[in-house]
Amino acid sequence: MIDNLIEIVQSFIDLGGWVVAVLLGLSVFALAVILLKFMQFARERVGSHGRPREALRLWSQRDYKGAEQLVSNDRSLVSETLSTAIRLSGRRATSKAAIEEEVARIAVGRLHHLQRGFRALDAVAQIAPLLGLFGTVLGMIEAFQALQGAGNAVDPSILAGGIWVALLTTAVGLAVAMPVSLVLTWFESRVENERVAVETLTGAFLSSRSLGTVEDHPETHHDFAATIDERSAAY
Repeated sequence: MIDNLIEIVQSFIDLGGWVVAVLLGLSVFALAVILLKFMQFARERVGSHGRPREALRLWSQRDYKGAEQLVSNDRSLVSETLSTAIRLSGRRATSKAAIEEEVARIAVGRLHHLQRGFRALDAVAQIAPLLGLFGTVLGMIEAFQALQGAGNAVDPSILAGGIWVALLTTAVGLAVAMPVSLVLTWFESRVENERVAVETLTGAFLSSRSLGTVEDHPETHHDFAATIDERSAAY
């Protein structure tokens, strides 16, 4: 099977020339980056917001230690920011602004780390069609040169054959760019959902702290629990 695949790739390169070879190299590079990003997202539990939601529920029920332990053992970004907010909130001298600043610092660093490789994928998605079109233009030039060299003995098959070979590079370029663009869009939406989840869930916690729902106003306990459910339902 590997031998057949090598033969197919070699035939594409023979027909399309160096442009197809470059496009195939870009496709291998993009595939490697995509696989690495999938592994990174799985390792860092991107999109897993169950533990932070449960931690907020435990916090609203005054199980402060259980809430902190639940998110401190999780590797997701939302859990890390919420764990930081819970830990800093235990220090009476720490203001809400200081907690927000620390949470923002962690979130920016982690989100930047998640976005590494996005520009490379975006570059592949943009340059692959252009490179394919460039190969088509070069192929058309060669086809018309061959047609001109034939003089009066013009064979339409020569022109037709040259055109379809030239269009091959455009087809390969689009075949590389379209899936890369779709996967990149999916990655970006996942990162954006993570950012919104950080703002929403940590914001719910900090709002409860500033309102004093933990000790100062126990009568708001039920309302805060309901608010947590409403804010986190979408995540």
